[in-house]
Amino acid sequence: MERKRFECSALPSGWKREEVTRKSGLSAGKSDVYYYSPSGKKFRSKPQLARYLGNSMDLSSFDFRTGKMLISKLNKNRQRLRFDSANQVKGKPDLTTSLPVRQTASIFKQPVTKVTNHPNNKVKMDPQKAVEQPRQLFWEKKLTGLNAFDIAEEIIKTMDLPKGLQGVGPGCTDETLLSAIASALHTSSNPITGQLSAAVEKNPGVWLNTSQPLCKAFMVTDEDIRKQEELVQQVRKKLEEALMADMLAHAEESGKESDITPDKEEDV
Repeated sequence: MERKRFECSALPSGWKREEVTRKSGLSAGKSDVYYYSPSGKKFRSKPQLARYLGNSMDLSSFDFRTGKMLISKLNKNRQRLRFDSANQVKGKPDLTTSLPVRQTASIFKQPVTKVTNHPNNKVKMDPQKAVEQPRQLFWEKKLTGLNAFDIAEEIIKTMDLPKGLQGVGPGCTDETLLSAIASALHTSSNPITGQLSAAVEKNPGVWLNTSQPLCKAFMVTDEDIRKQEELVQQVRKKLEEALMADMLAHAEESGKESDITPDKEEDV
């Protein structure tokens, strides 16, 4: 065998590339490539070399056979890095309405049907049990830090919760409670009653009902409904005034434009 060993400029200083050419046998004329670290360790493949160097060097554009960096791959990697960094800086709005709820695999027994050619065989399946999966305890905490922004990319001020709504569970803040109630209204068609069990305050990990938000049981009175109706009427009135002011401003601008147009025609 003929051995040639020399410095590899594509790798860090001290690395050497060895090319061994076979002189006899069926594989005569073919060559094998090896690399040696500064400490003398031998590497026979690119994956082995990549594991050894780790994050200290990017070998995605490195040609193990020739010992050189491929320019075409290097340019593609640079363009991809620029594209990724530009997207990260620009930032895209998250328009998804799905909640970050981790659905765990069901631990309950599922219906099983044995398929045979018997004419009396029937498929027995409860789609409700097959689709629904248990939720994690305190999954609403994942909503912490998620804020709504207006068109000017400013955070929209959150609403103040009534005094009758009190959170349960460790570290439950007003922000978490508001997110939990809004999520329950958005995802569930069942009535929102809060945690009905009194034992949930002592041991929420055991008695917590994951289908209800992290708040104590509450009662909506006629007075609460009346106050809410007043707030809705106030908001509707403000919206009506804003729309009327916008319509008048638009009509005024249209009138000014119509007054200016004849003058321009006379000058022509």
